[in-house]
Amino acid sequence: MGLDISVIIPAFNEEENVAVLYKELTYVLCTLNRDYEIIFVDDCSTDATFQRLSELHARDNHIKIIKFRKNFGQSAAMKAGFDQAQGNLIITMDADLQNDPHDIPQMLEKMEKENYDVICGWRFNRKDPLLKKVFSQFANRSRTSLTGETIHDSGCTLRMYKREAVRDIELFGELHRYIPAILLWEGYKIGEVKISHRERAAGKTKYNWKRLTKGFLDLIVIAFWQKYSARPMHIFGGVGFLLVVAGIFLNGYLIFQRLFYNVGLTERPLFLVGSFTFIVGIQFFALGILADILLKIYFGQNVRKNYLIEKIVK
Repeated sequence: MGLDISVIIPAFNEEENVAVLYKELTYVLCTLNRDYEIIFVDDCSTDATFQRLSELHARDNHIKIIKFRKNFGQSAAMKAGFDQAQGNLIITMDADLQNDPHDIPQMLEKMEKENYDVICGWRFNRKDPLLKKVFSQFANRSRTSLTGETIHDSGCTLRMYKREAVRDIELFGELHRYIPAILLWEGYKIGEVKISHRERAAGKTKYNWKRLTKGFLDLIVIAFWQKYSARPMHIFGGVGFLLVVAGIFLNGYLIFQRLFYNVGLTERPLFLVGSFTFIVGIQFFALGILADILLKIYFGQNVRKNYLIEKIVK
């Protein structure tokens, strides 16, 4: 039997916030009367975050600290937390104090009463700068269009999962934002709860245009993976088929003119276009076959982890 609850908190340069968060979170977890652990994942902070966490660990054995050798990002930190978590329910949240631990009981109640596999927080009244809100709205609408997932706030880290939902999930890049979309595709039942959102009191935001760009590119990968991961030949072969047919049609038309109307081919750029289109189409077919082979290899072996742990303090 594992613990009842594991709370996973990625932290990068949050020395001023982790102790305050620990105090609030511990109070809430104690009111639930359940066994719990708190897993802080220090993403190779350059300030005193690890020292503050070590001080907390020294006086509370509910705390586990995972310290990365280098900065791998929030997705890798969550994956490390998922791999180490012992709880039947897993909660993720930010270390910047913008997520309110007092929202956890209502999330737990909704999950248990309505038998959800995942409960996502919805920052209904966000306390972020206007530009960040605009970027978030754009990201949410793009995600809805490409994946069909209708959760209002995919960027909210405060979520609650049943352990089996995230036991074997793979996270790279900025994919932590799209965990609900991934799990929805796998058939899990997902709900959401309106939660409070607080202004950042200390430290600096890690959100910038680079993360936005990477997140959008990862969204395209997720959309492709949802639709074509089982049979990549469907898209590559489909494109290849259209190009081959177009090449055959163009060159067939030119050959017909050459045979029956004595029109030369040497000065017809269209002949080169048709030949090039036909060859590229064949290459797409070959790419689809290779993608299918790689997919079988991918599912047939263990995938290496995308992080390196320096130490685990239990």
